[in-house]
Amino acid sequence: MSIKKRVLLAAIVLLIAAFFYFDLQQQLSFNGVKQGLGQFTAWKDASPVLVSVLFFCLYVLVTGLSLPGAVVMTLAAGSLFGFLWAAVLVSFASAVGATLAFLVSRYLLRDWVQNKFGRRLKSINEGVERDGSFYLFSLRLVPVFPFFLINLLMGLTPIPVRTFYWVSQVGMLAGTLVYINAGTQLAQLDSLGGIVSPSLLLSFCLLGVFPLVAKSILARIKARRVYRGFSRPRHFDRNIIVIGAGAGGLVSAYIAAAVKSTVSLIEAHKMGGDCLNYGCVPSKSLIQSAKLAAQVRDAERYGVGKLKPEIDFAAVMRRVADNIKAIAPHDSPERYRQLGVDVVQGYAKLLDPWRVEISTGGDEAVRQLSARSIVLATGARPVIPDIPGIAAVKPLSSDSLWAHLAELSSPPERVAIIGGGAIACELGQSLARLGSKVSLIVRSERLLKREDQDAVDYVLTALAADGVEVLREHTPLRFDVDAGVKRCWLDHRGQERSIDFDMLLCAVGRQARLSGYGLNELGFDENADIEVNDYLQTRFPNIFAVGDLVGPYQLTHAAAHQAWYAAVNGLFGQFKKFRVDYRFIPWVTFTDPEIARVGLTEQEAQQQEIPYEVSRYDLADLDRAIVDGEAKGFVKVLTEPGKDRILGVTIVGKNSGELIAEFVLAMKHNLGLNKVLGTIHAYPTWVEANKFAAGEWKKAHAPARVLAWLEKYHAWRR
Repeated sequence: MSIKKRVLLAAIVLLIAAFFYFDLQQQLSFNGVKQGLGQFTAWKDASPVLVSVLFFCLYVLVTGLSLPGAVVMTLAAGSLFGFLWAAVLVSFASAVGATLAFLVSRYLLRDWVQNKFGRRLKSINEGVERDGSFYLFSLRLVPVFPFFLINLLMGLTPIPVRTFYWVSQVGMLAGTLVYINAGTQLAQLDSLGGIVSPSLLLSFCLLGVFPLVAKSILARIKARRVYRGFSRPRHFDRNIIVIGAGAGGLVSAYIAAAVKSTVSLIEAHKMGGDCLNYGCVPSKSLIQSAKLAAQVRDAERYGVGKLKPEIDFAAVMRRVADNIKAIAPHDSPERYRQLGVDVVQGYAKLLDPWRVEISTGGDEAVRQLSARSIVLATGARPVIPDIPGIAAVKPLSSDSLWAHLAELSSPPERVAIIGGGAIACELGQSLARLGSKVSLIVRSERLLKREDQDAVDYVLTALAADGVEVLREHTPLRFDVDAGVKRCWLDHRGQERSIDFDMLLCAVGRQARLSGYGLNELGFDENADIEVNDYLQTRFPNIFAVGDLVGPYQLTHAAAHQAWYAAVNGLFGQFKKFRVDYRFIPWVTFTDPEIARVGLTEQEAQQQEIPYEVSRYDLADLDRAIVDGEAKGFVKVLTEPGKDRILGVTIVGKNSGELIAEFVLAMKHNLGLNKVLGTIHAYPTWVEANKFAAGEWKKAHAPARVLAWLEKYHAWRR
């Protein structure tokens, strides 16, 4: 604490101590004020301005120091100054004094509290930033809550000083007027009980609900403005309509059917969306085949003998297709119809916030459906960068790649991949292991920007070992075709060079699918991202959006997570709405070794200036990793300084995507590393690494003084 803060704190402590030492609380008690009322009145009659100023200053001091007596002073004001002038004095004095206490709390305590508990207070801070005036107004209208405590606690939050002052000025007025009015009859009162009756407190509590009611009314007015020009149906065909049958759409429809609502699921293309058809399933199938090829090449290390895998690339791609077919029934129209979902194959177009037009593209007539709520789960499409000449080399995306590879009898000889994210690294490593010469073109200096550098280093080493050429800080300038040879010209720190390739894969990201289903007609900008609130509502409160369409995580399980909130809020939001929670979403990059994480990474903690400790366990010491010949990687856990509360985890190594689940569970249910350490883990398994990482934290926080005494105790016992 700085010297200025210490001096201020000392001054406050001295003033409070003097208040009680000189027994001033008796002067500000009900009986004390009532007994001295005659003298106070005489002083006021002799010097009304001076007494008013002194009373104002004393009131500010009492409330600013959070001393007892403000209520009695309010009564005294009514008796001394009359209703009108007392209302002016007390109203402003109480607001100024409350703001003074607020500022003192903010100056002395807020930085310390936020630094120590900032992560836990994040949701509270966000709520105050969003609705702080409503919260404060509600509390000010209810005298049941001690005002001095409200002053001090609000000082720890990010609410602006100006907002705090004017809300306090207005919010405390009702209670102030009640006490001043009672003060005009002070001589007839025997105690505060004559004022603070249960019925009065109940009235104040009911009054405190007013801001919430007002907020609801304002939301309805805002919604009415949004819906202006649209005619709402009197009756609805469905409770909810879901557009898009990817991960988000499927889960939304499933939840809706599970709670016995009527739901229609509309899909224009393939059920299962990108994950089943172009993303997770085909890519992980390819990764597994490539991993086996790498293990065969490495067989000599296991004592099996030197082997060379024979790659039947056509068979590899048949296996990819077979896996898609095997999983497809899980997402099929038949299964969802059995669950009670009305599955419609066709193109959906929003006619208004409640009606959807469906066209099958065949001879069937166009049909319309209406619903109280609509969930948009239309996903995203890959981005092809606008680089001169790129069209001439026929670039592929993560969507179009699979049809192209299925036509090949052998892996493409030379592959260029633009991008340094998870898709680029996963597919680049897999194609290299299957026999392609892969060049990874990365504009920045770093791969996998969201991961910690110590995790990325393992992937870089693995990519190099598999023959992937990683071209960092290389910017594509143009493409051309010369005598049938496809070529990419690159800029590397001002120097121009070129690489030849047979296949170009663009893995530079995905953009939301915004066109083709009527968003423009509803006032959405099809060239801008759809914005949703914490409940996943769009500008129309009954239209929700989930998954890759809105982000912030383009992950299958993130879309499924959002889908629960969208469905429940869409069906039951009139009673209770749930804010979507992104705190514990795991992220896995399926390279070899895998990178898995949840919560904060080190670089995120540093960027957000969140204090942390690191506990790290290297897999080189794990028995199972050693016997499997995969003794590389680590488990890294970030915790609050001095505590076992987990802030984030990064795991690098084999099966990292499986190991991270234990930490996701622990963080979700607020279980610390002591609980992980106290859990029995089977031997020899990979998941023991989690226990040993917890053990590293325990060793670092061993009670040295207690252990020293124990050593002496055992020596004495010997």
